[in-house]
Amino acid sequence: MTSGILFDFKKFSLHDGPGIRTTVFLKGCPLRCAWCHNPESISPAVELHYWPERCILCGECVEACPEKALSLTDHTLLKDRARCARCGRCAAACPAEAWQQIGREMSLAEVMAEIEKDLPFYDESGGGVTFSGGEPLLQPDFLAEALRACKAIGLHTAVDTSGHTGWKNLARVLPDADLFLYDLKLIDGARHRQFTGVPNDMILKNLRDLAAAGSQIIIRIPIIPGITDDRANLEGTARFLRELDSIHRVDLLPYHRIAAGKYARMGLSYSLPDTAPPSAERMGEIQELFQSYGFSVTSGG
Repeated sequence: MTSGILFDFKKFSLHDGPGIRTTVFLKGCPLRCAWCHNPESISPAVELHYWPERCILCGECVEACPEKALSLTDHTLLKDRARCARCGRCAAACPAEAWQQIGREMSLAEVMAEIEKDLPFYDESGGGVTFSGGEPLLQPDFLAEALRACKAIGLHTAVDTSGHTGWKNLARVLPDADLFLYDLKLIDGARHRQFTGVPNDMILKNLRDLAAAGSQIIIRIPIIPGITDDRANLEGTARFLRELDSIHRVDLLPYHRIAAGKYARMGLSYSLPDTAPPSAERMGEIQELFQSYGFSVTSGG
């Protein structure tokens, strides 16, 4: 039995598949999207966030750190990132919860115990479990076992993926994944590499192959002003999807700035500080465009 590195569970989710769901977030992602809303998901390793506004400068974390990576002045807590082993003892010792450990290793049994807490809600709503990230297929062994365990107790399963993975990983989960939530960001390969750090050849091929295999797929398109919302990208995407007979639904995901604080806590720079969320009018226009190509379209989430 394998274990996985997870960073969150989202209970009573209504936007990650049918019915009431639990979304399980696995850590690690091969993409580096300029607009990433979950920067804590990118690294596959356990990380630590620091909330300076919560810190009471008590020194408990300094005493708890076995690597001596923390030091305290009269008004500031200092961290030597090179010495930090991300053991999480600072977070365990902090009375003010100024330190937060992001990610932990969990066994399949532990994950299933968390999922099974909400069995009545899945049954009554036609819901189930969605595995997201990061990129859940970056942990293919754990994902395959988790999906199999969910199907064994009759749960509907979904995989939220960027599609940037080897086909063998997708083929492993096909028998136990009832639904794929497939992220499609930019149709032009050069622009996709520019804004996500990877080309999209494998992503598009995998989508074609999934559709040919008869998988149930919902396409998710992030609407990022100035990056993904131009007519060339939207129409190019719509034309590509129209060639895939099994795809009938598109979900539009409008950009938001909620993640900006996460970058600050992680000591990272936020690459889109001046980008505003798309207006309701613009989202309506984009929705109409995809509807004109014959797709059922939802917006938000």
